[in-house]
Amino acid sequence: MTIADRWLLPDGVEELLPEQAAQVENLRRSLLDLYDSWGYELVIPPLIEFTESLLVGLEHDIDIQTFKVVDQLSGRTMGIRADITPQTARMDAHSLNREGPVRLCYAGSVLHTKPKTLMGSRSPIQLGAELYGDATLGADIEIISLMLETLRAASVEQVTLDLGHVSIYRALVAQAELDDDAEQQLSDALQRKSTVDIEAAIANGITDPALAKMMLALSQLNGDRTVLERAKTELANAPASVAKAIDDLATVADQITARMPGVNLYFDLSELRGYHYHTGLVFAALAPGHGQAVANGGRYDDIGEVFGRARPATGFNTDLKALLSYLSADNSAPTKGSIFAPDSSALSAEDSLSLWQAVQTLRAEGERVVCALSGQTSAPDCNRSLQLHNGQWQTVNH
Repeated sequence: MTIADRWLLPDGVEELLPEQAAQVENLRRSLLDLYDSWGYELVIPPLIEFTESLLVGLEHDIDIQTFKVVDQLSGRTMGIRADITPQTARMDAHSLNREGPVRLCYAGSVLHTKPKTLMGSRSPIQLGAELYGDATLGADIEIISLMLETLRAASVEQVTLDLGHVSIYRALVAQAELDDDAEQQLSDALQRKSTVDIEAAIANGITDPALAKMMLALSQLNGDRTVLERAKTELANAPASVAKAIDDLATVADQITARMPGVNLYFDLSELRGYHYHTGLVFAALAPGHGQAVANGGRYDDIGEVFGRARPATGFNTDLKALLSYLSADNSAPTKGSIFAPDSSALSAEDSLSLWQAVQTLRAEGERVVCALSGQTSAPDCNRSLQLHNGQWQTVNH
């Protein structure tokens, strides 16, 4: 390896320099304060866990996205988290073990073996909120509202909320009694939105003409609010749980439109993102200029069962790095600047001590003070300096 190669980072792994780091950190703090005002408690799960607890109950995609290492103390396999959500589920089910609704939030780095998109990051800073212990639609509406408030706080405009409900597809598939291979073929085709492959999978796996017609109709039920009325008609002969899911989507749409009238709504009833993980409502926030969802989430009931407590659950997450391009100047480091203090080693013992005391007083008042080292005459962002006048340290503007 040459010297020129040593500074290279792996593909999809980024560093944040001071200006970007300040923006991300200021946003992180403001969003965690927002979550706290909604009653969400901060948790900090470990970066690495045994795979037996980190991956249980999750879909295959998370497994292959997780870097794995061998613990030198126990000889067991550990995983570097690719998603914080299952860790919070473990904490709710086992570590906290509370009754009733539990609201948790988090912000931390995760690591992916491969980027989710061509230009995506393999080292996102995942921030999110999870609500456990409540199976009502009110919990889903609260989480969706908090997700949209998160994007508003991050200056993301022209947001489109994409709504779906995986139980619609689940009900039709259960009625079709497909084998594993046929079901996998169909779900893959639906996720790729490939009409030819969808029609082929339906023709190969579903023999009941009425059910095949409903499944084909499901693949085309996407668009504005009129989709829900079409769904009631075209899926009228589906199991009762399908009608309930459609009604739930309508209720969510009404509540979100009333609360946040500026948000555009889009419905995709064949959305199967996280199909093996989610159990009900799924949602994503889309914004102009971003090739993938800027935030997403959904209901994932009973994941805590593997830890001894099956609990209703819903939540969302986003990547703080991905929000950088939306941040305005208001999210950057404080504009009041810093104060430059002289090198104390060049002063008398008495003046050096008084300088230290003056600097500490300013810092306690919320000022940013940079103390010079030998030969240093300035520092970045310093627009004021401390100067000694008549035995008193005074702040002077540059």
